[in-house]
Amino acid sequence: MTNLNSTRIERRRLGKTDLLVTPIGLGCWQFGGRGRTTSAIWKSPPQEEINNMVKAALDGGINWFDTAEAYGSGASERALAAALCKTDVANRDVVIATKWFPFFRTARNIPGSIDERIGCLSPYKIDLYQIHMPYAFSSVEAQMDAMAALVKAGKISYIGVSNFTAKKMRRAHAALAKHGLPLASNQVKFNLINRNLEKNVLAAAKELNVSLIAYSPLAQGLLTGKFHKNPDLLKNVPFFRRMSMRGKIEKTRALVKTLEDIAAAHNCSVSEVALSWAVNFHGDTIVAIPGATKLEHVRQNVGALTLKLSPEEMAKLDEQSRLIPR
Repeated sequence: MTNLNSTRIERRRLGKTDLLVTPIGLGCWQFGGRGRTTSAIWKSPPQEEINNMVKAALDGGINWFDTAEAYGSGASERALAAALCKTDVANRDVVIATKWFPFFRTARNIPGSIDERIGCLSPYKIDLYQIHMPYAFSSVEAQMDAMAALVKAGKISYIGVSNFTAKKMRRAHAALAKHGLPLASNQVKFNLINRNLEKNVLAAAKELNVSLIAYSPLAQGLLTGKFHKNPDLLKNVPFFRRMSMRGKIEKTRALVKTLEDIAAAHNCSVSEVALSWAVNFHGDTIVAIPGATKLEHVRQNVGALTLKLSPEEMAKLDEQSRLIPR
C-alpha cells in the first residue's frame, strides 16, 4: 500500500535508529475499549470507526501508531492491528510503538509478557517498545537489560521510555550503550499549556540524540478551543479528563484566541495550529501522537503535517503560552 501523501510529508529519524516517522503519528489510547484506564478519560469509538480513522491516517501520510498494554489490557493493540489489517498495509510501511506496563512488576516480567504484546499486534511487528512509566520494582538498568535481550532475540526492534526524568533517561541511555544499543525516545507530556520538559529533559534529549514523543499535544482537547466556546460540553467529558480541565478554560482563553486568529489566517483548525507548534518549535527533536475519537480529529492531525507557521506566529504562541498562570 502506498500512502497518497507520503512523497511530500517530512519524515524524522527517531533517535539514532533507522525508524523514519512523520512528525505526527496517531495515539491509540482512545482505542482501549471500556477498560478502566480508558473509559475514565475517553469515550472509545467502535471498531468500524477505528478502522476508518486508521485508514484516514495512512491515506493522509501518517506512518506510525502508538499504543500500550495498559490501554484496555491489550484492547487498543488488538483494535489497531485489526484496523491495519483492513487496510492491507505492509509491515515495512508502518511503524508500531507499544509499551510495557511497569506497575507492581519487576524487569523479569518484560520477557515474560512480550509474547502477549506480539500476539495482540500480530501480524504487525513491534518497532518501538517502551517502558510506560518509571515505576517498576526493578532498577532502570535491570529494565534496560531485559529490553536489550528482546532486541537481541528479534522480538522488538528498538527501545524507548516514557515519563522519564532527564536523570533516569541518562541512566537508560547509559545502560543500553553497554549493549551497543541506542535509546530511541522518551515519551513525555508536552503542549502549549504544559512545557515542563523544557526545564531539563529537552536539553538532555538533544545531547543524547534521543527523540521526544509528545503525548497530550492538545491538552486532552482543551487546545481545540471547543470548550472555550461552549463550556457546557465539559458535562459530557469522562470524569478524570473533566477534572484535569477544571479551572483552565479562563486561564487559557487568551492563548486560544491567538490560536484562533492564526488558524483563521491559514484557513485551518485550531488543533492544526497547536500541533504544528508542538512539533516544530524545538526543531526536529519532538514528534507528537495526538489521539482521535472521531474521523474529523484524524483529518485535523493530517492537516497539521503540512502546516507551516511563520517565525512570528510561533513566537506569538510561545509568548502567550508563557503568560498562562501556573
